[in-house]
Amino acid sequence: MGWWQISADTLANSRFVVSALAETVASLKTLERGTAAHPGERAWLGLHLPAYRERQADDPVGALLVRAALGRHWNADYLTPTPTGDGDQPFEDEVRRVRETPADAARADLTVSLNGPLPARLHRSDLPERTAEVLTWVWTRTVLPTWPRRRRVIEADVVARTARLGRAGWAAPLDGMRPGMRWLGGSRLQINTKNNPPRELSGARLMFVPVTPVTGWVSWDAPHRYAVVYPCSGALAEADRTPVPESLGALLGPARAGVLVLLDTPKSTTQLVALTGQGLGSVGRHLKVLLDARLIRRRRAGRSVLYFRTDAGEVLVNAQHDA
Repeated sequence: MGWWQISADTLANSRFVVSALAETVASLKTLERGTAAHPGERAWLGLHLPAYRERQADDPVGALLVRAALGRHWNADYLTPTPTGDGDQPFEDEVRRVRETPADAARADLTVSLNGPLPARLHRSDLPERTAEVLTWVWTRTVLPTWPRRRRVIEADVVARTARLGRAGWAAPLDGMRPGMRWLGGSRLQINTKNNPPRELSGARLMFVPVTPVTGWVSWDAPHRYAVVYPCSGALAEADRTPVPESLGALLGPARAGVLVLLDTPKSTTQLVALTGQGLGSVGRHLKVLLDARLIRRRRAGRSVLYFRTDAGEVLVNAQHDA
């Protein structure tokens, strides 16, 4: 199994990072896969997959390059540079690292991701530039229009995991962060179930990077920086998977009923804003009405305040579902 040896100092100094490039690469993976993991992805693919396939058909070298870079079991390292951790960088700054990769380094990375020799058509010097062009297209056409909402979902995931960290230590937010990942104890973090040699991360900067598509990977710029990219828990379709009963919407109003339905598990205001698409002020007003009606309660978890349904709220929601 693949695991990392992490010192207490490294773990204590680790941080969550928002990366527009990671979100774009994750979206590229979804477009290449062409199948949806949930209803929100299905709608997104229906909107963007035809144009993406048309673009790739018009650029056969780029299409072959993307398939090679994503590989079967490993991404080409230059496609997924490890975030620097220096604040929230614009996409243009992040993708510049891909574009400025030396051509021979890109070809070497592709050989690893392919686990074999490069196709003859990829023996060329413009591979990093072509990769950056595809990523820029995906960002501009498919991610940027919904980036504010995606970002709110990402930030909501960070809030939820930070709250779990405050309650139960690092094992709670790390277990199940991505398939095969769990805290083993003894300063060991299992990354996957593959038979890879362990890595020593003492003194390195460790970053956790949530993305909204259901995918993930690890990357490193050894020995300085390591990153775990993982699918965040507040997927874009979360609200779509919890429909509001029509009768409950008529009783409370659709927006307020939607907030109550989402509180089947404790959530922060930030999470509710992300999942409902409503403004902070609107969500706050709905929460106050629901608190006053004793349909929900709240509790503090670290620096966050989490809201959850009371027994009365549970009865009301379940009664409407059963009606």
